[in-house]
Amino acid sequence: MVLKLGLLLVFFAVMIIVGIQCRRHATDVKGFVLGGRAVGPWLTAFAYGTSYFSAVIFVGYAGQFGWKFGIASTWIGIGNAVLGSLLAWIVLGRRTRLMTQHLESATMPEFFGKRYLSTSLKIAASVIVFIFLIPYTASLYNGLSRLFSMAFPGVDYSVCVIIMAVLTGIYVIAGGYMATAVNDFIQGIIMIFGIIAVIAAVLSANGGFMESLNGLAAVEVQGNAPGAFNSFFGPDPLGLMFVVILTSLGTWGLPQMVQKFYAIKNEKDIHKGTVISTLFAVIVAGGCYFLGGFGRLFTDKLTFLPNGAIEGGFDAIIPTMLSGLPDILIAIVIILVLSASMSTLSSLVLASSSTLTLDMLKGHIIKNMDEKKQVLIIRILIVVFIAISAFIALNKDKLSAIADMMGISWGALAGAFLAPFMYGLYWKKATKASVWASFVFGAGIMVLNMLFRSSFPTIMQSPINCGVIAMLAGLVIVPAVSLFTGKPDAKFVDETFACYEEKVSVHKKESLGN
Repeated sequence: MVLKLGLLLVFFAVMIIVGIQCRRHATDVKGFVLGGRAVGPWLTAFAYGTSYFSAVIFVGYAGQFGWKFGIASTWIGIGNAVLGSLLAWIVLGRRTRLMTQHLESATMPEFFGKRYLSTSLKIAASVIVFIFLIPYTASLYNGLSRLFSMAFPGVDYSVCVIIMAVLTGIYVIAGGYMATAVNDFIQGIIMIFGIIAVIAAVLSANGGFMESLNGLAAVEVQGNAPGAFNSFFGPDPLGLMFVVILTSLGTWGLPQMVQKFYAIKNEKDIHKGTVISTLFAVIVAGGCYFLGGFGRLFTDKLTFLPNGAIEGGFDAIIPTMLSGLPDILIAIVIILVLSASMSTLSSLVLASSSTLTLDMLKGHIIKNMDEKKQVLIIRILIVVFIAISAFIALNKDKLSAIADMMGISWGALAGAFLAPFMYGLYWKKATKASVWASFVFGAGIMVLNMLFRSSFPTIMQSPINCGVIAMLAGLVIVPAVSLFTGKPDAKFVDETFACYEEKVSVHKKESLGN
């Protein structure tokens, strides 16, 4: 117990010190929200990765999909690395940095407003962000409850929630984006070494990698072929594909993820950040899902209800797998999950508060807002968002509607934003009406799925499958609607895309020239 508490206190102290040290970078809106657009490749890449992977991934998704797909769930982590990190940086990174700077937009809703010349689009986007990021934020606390009860018997879950909320609030309010980025880097290092150590310990406890695979091969579940859980694509390849697409392509439309590209310093940082972010995802995401794939080896330690369901749900699987580890490793796991949760929490509350301040309050509700007032209101809203998410987490059993919304928030955000954002960077003919169509369809279908799930076709009753369909449909809806609606102002669009045509000089090692 002394060892666990000691490591936690050191971790908490480092986070607070970083927040205080980064205060000088958070004196104006550009510095507080974007780090002055001067954040280096390591900090940007780790900020991207740690915002991507939270306790929801490590405890919830790894346990659930590892149980369903076996060792094939590792494909989800590989998809996150290739599609969610590598291709996201290649396709979106440079263009996002250039156009958002050209349009002077600091948030995704502000980008929509300026790119499509529509204040109403900006406000609508900020409303969607507010509605769907709050439950997503609250879900981050869920993965901690069982781990803390395992590591600290007798310590109430509410203590963990309050400590995490207060600590995250302190360093984000003090240092803004730069404090978040530096702490994300520290937390990312912990996540990398932590997941490697945990995988090694769990496999060792089952006789090593080959023995663990043999154990999975021996698992037989009615309706599945023998050896399905250690096979290449698992017992449900189609279901696996939907999960890969949602958790990988979905990042392209999440405001807290895309906003990381706004802050990149220069061209070299994009190249380095792409490599670093991809490797981080391979280790952390690949490691989490790889670990979860061995969950069925611990069936004898799980408690099952009369209907065959696991007591405590899928969230009980990973804590059960880790319960037999030495105290030092359990302490590392606690800090690992805290790191994963706090890094994502800080990113989400910063995105939510800055969006609400800059896109909804500024110029609409509060007419005159200077730089100091904007930063002050963002800080106040950070407190509000963290308090709301903590309240939801502490009352999650009573707020079932919110709990349902947690599962659809990713699909709603990505379904609404992915297509209009990507087409806005690449295609001059995208229209305002097509963006409205994407917003309404993406967010609307996920809300309807939550309220009337049983009325949907079988394949769409799963929030994951429905989220994938919402994202892919947006890629068709935007160009289709654009062809039949009023064309955008050609002069404005040409001026907007001119930021890509500006010539720069580079060294011959970067280009051979003519």
